Amino acid sequence: MGLLSKKDSKLILDPLADDNPITIQVLGICSALAITAQLKPSIVMAISVVFVLSVGNVVISLMRNIIPSKIRIIVQLIVVATLVIIVDQVLKAFAYSLSKELSVFIGLIITNCIIMGRFEAFALANKPWRSFLDGIGNALGYGVILIIVGFFRELLGSGTLFGFKVLGDSVEKTGLYAFGYENNGFMVLPPMALIVVGIIIWVQRSRNKELIED
Repeated sequence: MGLLSKKDSKLILDPLADDNPITIQVLGICSALAITAQLKPSIVMAISVVFVLSVGNVVISLMRNIIPSKIRIIVQLIVVATLVIIVDQVLKAFAYSLSKELSVFIGLIITNCIIMGRFEAFALANKPWRSFLDGIGNALGYGVILIIVGFFRELLGSGTLFGFKVLGDSVEKTGLYAFGYENNGFMVLPPMALIVVGIIIWVQRSRNKELIED
């Protein structure tokens, strides 16, 4: 028997597609708009949320039987704030320029409704292992959308990926630029992130008719 049962596997796989926290549950949209102009910050934010949500889910699950109901939200906020501080300090220590680039958005993980929603809806009612898998699944589902949006926004908006020129040199008119290609400056503006997310939702729902609301 494998490490994961079919039921456990669904905790990871479902949020990647048919129960994605951004495209289906429409949660965590703010960071998708704010930090996806480039691919690198998108990946770092995705990894940060994977750490915070997976570890946070386990901590809340371990404490679920001793947390007084009246203060459970406060306890959840303390847990997520502690984990976010750890992420912030690690970034400042090992990737200071990226930490400055992400700025307040790392701190805003504390108010990410995906995290608080999984604490409240899943971790408080399930054991640590399943809570860990749920955290991994939902964080990966969130991260995949961020990475897709960041990929296309940086590629089409700046002609680069990770800061490296992949479409040629726009100044010297080499690569695609030699054939008249121009960067789409609109792609680096926040509204375009919403449009790209909308396109992803359209593609996803066109492939799965069950997701279309009556």
